[in-house]
Amino acid sequence: MPSLSVRKIDEDTMHRLRIQAAMHGTSMEEEVRQILKRAVAAPESLGDLAVKLFSPAYGSEALELPERETFQPLSFE
Repeated sequence: MPSLSVRKIDEDTMHRLRIQAAMHGTSMEEEVRQILKRAVAAPESLGDLAVKLFSPAYGSEALELPERETFQPLSFE
């Protein structure tokens, strides 16, 4: 499996990475692998995003739409 070496990472970034890895219970190396994987992953499809935003299984309440008004067709007489 290929490997990657990254140089010149500032101290603040390393510190935050160390804390984030500890919060997730992983090594810093595994944390970086997960971050890179998410960064280059294919974006969600529009359908998946719609289900996530509007499905009752994902939200606390259903989307409420305003009552629809009906209009009489225009007469051109």
